[in-house]
Amino acid sequence: MGSVMLPHLPSGWHVDQAILSEEERVVVIRFGRDHDPDCMRQDETLFKIAERVKNFAVIYLCDIDQVPDFNAMYELYDPCSIMFFFRNKHIMCDFGTGNNNKLNWVLEDKQELIDIIETVYRGAKKGRGLVVSPKDYSTRHKY
Repeated sequence: MGSVMLPHLPSGWHVDQAILSEEERVVVIRFGRDHDPDCMRQDETLFKIAERVKNFAVIYLCDIDQVPDFNAMYELYDPCSIMFFFRNKHIMCDFGTGNNNKLNWVLEDKQELIDIIETVYRGAKKGRGLVVSPKDYSTRHKY
């Protein structure tokens, strides 16, 4: 349901415009495939928090099959990736996983996702290009 309700970016131009046009809020873009089960779960969570984060973030969806323009540039090889932008700048977030460019797993905890977006917003407002996630995800998988 979330992927139907959230705005889609149908072309590379639309992605660029979304990133360029927003001056005061974080642009959160979920790159992935709309039909992928992981993306569907992530979209549902994003839809549920969209209203709560609307003052400091705007959420978009982008299907990497329809818009392959950014796949190589942002290394979008995962089924579902979330990236953050602020004032036309990519904001990286250290999750403790080694990949600071994007959130590339499904995060279904609404409050955790809100906390991450809020942390990105606060850091970006201060001019930081890299923020540290409020939670360390390095031990997310128990081996």
